[in-house]
Amino acid sequence: MMKKWIKIVLWVLLVAATLAVLIIANYTNQAKKSRVPFMSIHVEGENAFITEAELLKRVEDKHLFTPNQSVESLNVRNIERFIEAMEEVKSVKVYKNIGAAWFIEVELRKPIARIFKTNNKSYYIDDEGNTLGRSNLHTARVLVFSGYINENLDRVKVAEIINNDSLKSIRKIDDIYRISDYVCNDPLLHVLIGQVYLEKSGDFILTPLVGDQIIVFGSANTDEEVKDKFDRLKIFYKEAMPYVGWDKYKEIIVKYEGQIVGRKK
Repeated sequence: MMKKWIKIVLWVLLVAATLAVLIIANYTNQAKKSRVPFMSIHVEGENAFITEAELLKRVEDKHLFTPNQSVESLNVRNIERFIEAMEEVKSVKVYKNIGAAWFIEVELRKPIARIFKTNNKSYYIDDEGNTLGRSNLHTARVLVFSGYINENLDRVKVAEIINNDSLKSIRKIDDIYRISDYVCNDPLLHVLIGQVYLEKSGDFILTPLVGDQIIVFGSANTDEEVKDKFDRLKIFYKEAMPYVGWDKYKEIIVKYEGQIVGRKK
């Protein structure tokens, strides 16, 4: 019986000691000063619109973090909401652990095309069809579109336009997205095509980075149409151009269904 009571007393003392340690650790943690966060910014490819230093400066300018503030006063949820609202950000996680360390993990959106409007203002679209404002700090190395483009930057997703007949009839950004998404994901076209011009007629004209010809692409109304035209173009470049030379043609025309026409200089 005595041994049983001794065990109970020892367990009570152990629990009390553990609680005391946790309480002391909690008070000590609250009194600690926050350090600069450990940061991780991920983006697919080389086009990152935000660096770690720039992101931290935005958080500090918003007065969500100041050096040496107490750990207790650091509101990681507010910081996470603030970063999440940035148009360049795809996802973010902000958290802290026991001690003064805290972490920011960010995944950025991947731009695939830069669009210049007729007034020379520009914006980007990403690989999910979101529109992104032009960065004053960075210029992404992506496919460039110009010409008769007057669409406003309103952050409407491409998918919303494609599924809305009234928007689809007056918008070209869905066609631009189809072309840029295909080029971005094709190893040959990604290094071959540099610029795209939208003519008043609605035809897209592609300018390769190799040779001085132009590619008359025509419309880009569906994914199937875009794929078919690029498939024909790739066959021409792989099977014809190495034999006739890169400077033989002034135009390569794929706008007509089932045809590819080369116009000599």
